[in-house]
Amino acid sequence: MKPWRTGTIASSPWPGRAVTAMLKQCLAIMRREVFYLWRDKGLRHILLFGSLMGLLLFYAIYSAQVLKDIPTAVVDLDNSGASRELVDKIGKAEYLKLVASVASYDDLQELIKQGKAVVGVVIPENFARDVALGRQTRVLAVIDGSNMIYATNASAALLTVTRTISAQAGVSALVARGVQLQQAKEAYQAIDFSEEPWFNPALNYAYFLVLALALNIWQQCCTLAACLNVIGERGMKSWLQIKASGISKFRFFASKSIAQVLIFMAIVLPLYILAFGVFKLPLNCSWPSFLLFTLAFAIAIHSIGTLASSFARNAVDAARFGMIIAVPSFVLSGYTWPLEAMPYYLQRIARILPQTWFFQGLNYFAFKNAGWNLMSHYILVMLAVAAVCYGAAAIFIARS
Repeated sequence: MKPWRTGTIASSPWPGRAVTAMLKQCLAIMRREVFYLWRDKGLRHILLFGSLMGLLLFYAIYSAQVLKDIPTAVVDLDNSGASRELVDKIGKAEYLKLVASVASYDDLQELIKQGKAVVGVVIPENFARDVALGRQTRVLAVIDGSNMIYATNASAALLTVTRTISAQAGVSALVARGVQLQQAKEAYQAIDFSEEPWFNPALNYAYFLVLALALNIWQQCCTLAACLNVIGERGMKSWLQIKASGISKFRFFASKSIAQVLIFMAIVLPLYILAFGVFKLPLNCSWPSFLLFTLAFAIAIHSIGTLASSFARNAVDAARFGMIIAVPSFVLSGYTWPLEAMPYYLQRIARILPQTWFFQGLNYFAFKNAGWNLMSHYILVMLAVAAVCYGAAAIFIARS
């Protein structure tokens, strides 16, 4: 590698030539950084294929988009026409799948323990008689709560079924007392609650999770690469040559950092094209503003990796420090569990991390297009984190 001649820049009588020479020097450093990253086969494969493979994998996992055919078992202790009609309605429910009809509560419990059923419905004795006489009757619905995804969806599906059945039973009871059918419907359904999910009307799991999980892999890969920014140079023989050339450490690492951030953005572009263009995941804000938002995050996570790289004793320690932040940050971001439900001290920690602002913003801007005023605030926070981390890294580098 040829040393950079900084003395020529300083002594040039023409400021324009000095600036041009400095820019050429920075471009040479950036080209060198791209070459070095490309030459590292393992890191190259991680950066190029890690997040893309994650996106494809997560899209395949959540390709059903909504959870249907929830395994359901029934215990019919009445064996009447009314109870069989109820069983038939449960079997035809949109999100439930009737997989077994057992004779006792113990048999039902065993099915749920073995994972063969998630929902159990127990129809009591004298069910038909109580319904015919207009008496209150109690049907037990059991849900396996060990799997929260199944449990939440099963609860919603059962609620829909029970609302319909209860309304029909109530109307039938009023008709049996001599009330006209239309009057019975109006009396029993005096208040009509209408549910209307906004921004994700189908409550599509793929829309909510796929891109976020893939971007989580991307940010971890980028943090890992950034953790080599400083310590990776110190461990090379060329570092002595670079120091001897007289090049400014600030200019050298700033040029390296610009190259790495541009590489991070180049890597995320195919991810976005595949997610929004091919898989049709929602993007309700403009492409330029969303890319600017992503760029601010790329700068922020790069600054964290650079800071870890600046004080670490070796590349392994730098990667460890970076991953300590990058790996749990997605859980702390509030994307999968609301920040407001976390302990106060964790909320304070989470708000320091750029991942929190990025993944929260991903929801606000991709789904809702919450507006430039909110997006600019998120961008400024991430850039502020970057300024602090880069500033601290500069101090460590200057002392090295």
